[in-house]
Amino acid sequence: MSYNAIKKVFDIGDGRTIEIETGKLAKQADGSVVVKMGDTMLLATVVSSPEAKEGIDFLPLSVDYQEKYAATGRIPGGFLRREARLSDYEVLISRLVDRALRPLFPEDYHADTQVMISLISADKDIMPDALAGLAASAAIAVSDIPFNGPISEVRVAKIDGKLVINPLMSDLERATLEFIVAGSENDINMVEGECKEIQEAEMVEAIKFAHDAIKIQVQAQKELAAEVGKTVKRTYSHEHSNEELKKEVYEKTYDQVYAVAKSASAKDERSAKFKEIRDSYIGTLGIDADDITRHLAKKYFHDVQYDAIRNLVLDEGMRLDGRSTTEIRPIWSEVSYLPSAHGSAVFTRGETQALTSVTLGAKDDEQMIDGAFINGYQKFILHYNFPGFSTGEVRPNRGAGRREIGHGNLAQRSLKRVLPPEEANPYTIRIVSDILESNGSSSMATVCAGTLALMDAGIKISAPVSGIAMGLITNAEGSKYAVLSDILGDEDHLGDMDFKVTGTEKGIVACQMDLKINGLSYEVLAKALDQAKAGRLHILNEMSKTISAPREDYKPFAPRIVQLKIDKEFIGAVIGPGGKIIQEMQRETGATINIEEVGNQGIVQIFAANKDAIDAAVSRIRAIASKPEVGEVYEGKVKTIMPFGAFVEIMPGKDGLLHISEIDHKRLETMDGVFEVGETVKVKLMDVDKQGKLKLSRKALIPRPARPDRPEDAQR
Repeated sequence: MSYNAIKKVFDIGDGRTIEIETGKLAKQADGSVVVKMGDTMLLATVVSSPEAKEGIDFLPLSVDYQEKYAATGRIPGGFLRREARLSDYEVLISRLVDRALRPLFPEDYHADTQVMISLISADKDIMPDALAGLAASAAIAVSDIPFNGPISEVRVAKIDGKLVINPLMSDLERATLEFIVAGSENDINMVEGECKEIQEAEMVEAIKFAHDAIKIQVQAQKELAAEVGKTVKRTYSHEHSNEELKKEVYEKTYDQVYAVAKSASAKDERSAKFKEIRDSYIGTLGIDADDITRHLAKKYFHDVQYDAIRNLVLDEGMRLDGRSTTEIRPIWSEVSYLPSAHGSAVFTRGETQALTSVTLGAKDDEQMIDGAFINGYQKFILHYNFPGFSTGEVRPNRGAGRREIGHGNLAQRSLKRVLPPEEANPYTIRIVSDILESNGSSSMATVCAGTLALMDAGIKISAPVSGIAMGLITNAEGSKYAVLSDILGDEDHLGDMDFKVTGTEKGIVACQMDLKINGLSYEVLAKALDQAKAGRLHILNEMSKTISAPREDYKPFAPRIVQLKIDKEFIGAVIGPGGKIIQEMQRETGATINIEEVGNQGIVQIFAANKDAIDAAVSRIRAIASKPEVGEVYEGKVKTIMPFGAFVEIMPGKDGLLHISEIDHKRLETMDGVFEVGETVKVKLMDVDKQGKLKLSRKALIPRPARPDRPEDAQR
């Protein structure tokens, strides 16, 4: 069977190349490509239904990124030994691609569309997430699916003071900033990442640098699409329209909607009034109005809301709740709300509220990451929960969805930057944020509540972190705009941008931006960042009124951890044959003991809820792992009696010979009746020979009897 593969190779700017190939694999998809960089290969496919389903007025787009374990030469774990549901890491990459693609599909395109991206070969030093957006967009580019792209995504990092595109994984440890940036040839539309307390200008510089790299990748896709012959896209008609009805809806409802928007009412009251206006108008259509007309009326009413709320902000500088564009909603917070938690906080900003807890655990509590590309252990965990009641809805609890995973990841990225180094914090830390009320910025409430709960738990964070969600509203011409601080849910839905920024007093630690329009100038971006800084600092000040620094000590009921370092040679002795010794110690002391080999040392972590258990375990481990020192006195236990002396255990697993001549100053003819097995005897270590054998003495600790025939005794 023959195939007509077409390849496009381009330089990413530093001598490394990316190859895009189409026409060889998955030819029955509407579009498919293989993107290759080094030994990393991604297969991306896109399929879109020829027609939209009746009654659908949105784009049913699904984006799935999955890593094949064979790509890294591994077999999946678990009972089934096959790839299953997407991991959190795969969900996060899927979200990055989805958020970059979705705004660029035509607004009136409603056909079921599925993008699938598979990691089919992996280079351990080339991260596939930075190539996933390019692969997805290239697959759409070589299809006939309508799309206002192409787009691409790159990772930009600052390593050793220099900005780098798609850096090697081994170099990322030295990065002071790391962002995934997505955009088209003309505009940026998505940013997500973390950094080490950088300034706003440095972030703008990194985004500009990333956009220059994106332009190269977009041009390569255009050239590939031209070679394939897919520059003309399919025709479609997915929406009904009625211009007369639209005009009538505007004429009869706009002023009413504008008045409600301007009334500065609460969320529920405002929603009820909007619904009343809509239902009242639809009632005037009469019983003869068909379903399509009623559906269009609701759609046009939503357009009225969209225009009225935006015009209120642009024309009068007033927002739905009566605030100015820079004003932050009222804040109150409380720590130690949960008496049994190791740390807890409630953070409320306006109608958004987070109840957050901190739990301190041992090494056994670390989360195992078993992905095809990323695997290992994670000792800082943050879970974000968004139940239906937080927005007054009835919604079944089906576990964490993609939104919850994404919001939790942003908060986790923000807080991990201020955690103490591992040597100063032996705990596994789990934060759980339950959103109890939501009207915008619940992920930022999680950051603030998480900071307060960590300080309440006594974790010595380097600085408090706060977060704020910024919005943007522009007019149709783009000549007028307003940047909004601390946006409401409606402002997020009806606005042009959702830009979340977290940071300390010194600088930014994480961000997430989604843009819904074309043409965000760097001037507007800089203004949004400066306005966000002022908001963050205000929120930090409000938080400091509740707690301004970590508590001096952990809560009395919080578990304690002691960390010991022992020589590598003693690891086996502490564990014992088949784990016998360490299991016995854990059973008898009640402590949890973990041992990890690091270099030439064993790192022993002892975890217990009370000091006595820790002290008992420490004492026993030190006894096993200590080296006998010549001249030291030990209380030993008689293990074996021989005709020439006794073997005495002075430390666990360390026996020495107490020769018959070293038992007493007087001569002993036999060992009969001198000691019993198990008897405790105090001895002194006299010597350790070349073979490591211990020579003990008891008589060295006994005063020598006086003898008149010795001159030195006679003089006494």
